[in-house]
Amino acid sequence: MVLSELRREMVLAAITEFDRLGRDTFLEKYGYRRAIGYFLVHDGKRYDSKAIAGVAYRGVSGRPLRPDEFSGGNATVARVLGGLGFEVTKPG
Repeated sequence: MVLSELRREMVLAAITEFDRLGRDTFLEKYGYRRAIGYFLVHDGKRYDSKAIAGVAYRGVSGRPLRPDEFSGGNATVARVLGGLGFEVTKPG
């Protein structure tokens, strides 16, 4: 799976950009929609997990993943981010 190549520092870089730009600008810049159920929690803040993972992927390939290039959810984004030591909330 493509996301399995992510490293923690790539995710932290995406989080830093998210914080700098703000949620709406970050999501618009990369073409992501607001998350509904899966959020990455870091330092007490919630982040749209699929968008963070997709943008973090630029550390692997030199460009972020578009939303239509991978699926989000428990089996993909939540599993990979959780494996890197991040907390990911699940719907409900």
